[in-house]
Amino acid sequence: MIKALIVDDSAVVRRGVRTLLELDGCIEVVGEAGDGEEGLQLARETEPDIVLLDVRMPRRDGLSIVADLAGGSRVLMLTFSDESHVVREAMAAGATGYLVHGTFDADSLAATVRSAAAGMAALSGPALVAMMGSGTPTAPTAHERGPKWGLSMRQSEVMDLISQGRSNREIARELFLTEKTVKNHINQIFTKLDATNRGQAIAAWLGTAPQ
Repeated sequence: MIKALIVDDSAVVRRGVRTLLELDGCIEVVGEAGDGEEGLQLARETEPDIVLLDVRMPRRDGLSIVADLAGGSRVLMLTFSDESHVVREAMAAGATGYLVHGTFDADSLAATVRSAAAGMAALSGPALVAMMGSGTPTAPTAHERGPKWGLSMRQSEVMDLISQGRSNREIARELFLTEKTVKNHINQIFTKLDATNRGQAIAAWLGTAPQ
């Protein structure tokens, strides 16, 4: 079972998210918190696999606790906030994914929580747009970004697929590699990008990490 903690200042939202998650037989909600301070305390007590975290809350907001939570759990931002700088700051701080309310249903939420708990990057449409920036044709290609970070051509291809939210298995299939080889590439990529998870790596790769 995947242990999930919901941190949101709206009791209605918490109840709705709990209901959606409990429809999935693989996810157990181990607690709910109404603000960031309470969320940190509950995370220490329940040791969840993943924390579903809102941005704007009293006492301490979501952005201020992402890094602390990410030290022991995956963090999936689940919020109405879709401002580009908020998305980028959350991902750079260590969030595994970012979902905006209204962009998912029960099945997709549960699937995203399972993927995020396994370390897969998860971005809903508005968040992906924010991470990609303008998306203009002049944006750097993978092979143009790679040399900046000292990545090989293959590592650049792997990182580009990571930024699209692909799993290790999907990357291996597309690049005709074994999953073990993909994992080795990712470990080297994280070292070169000074990242500890996919969210931070994506932020660095796309040039959206806060300066």
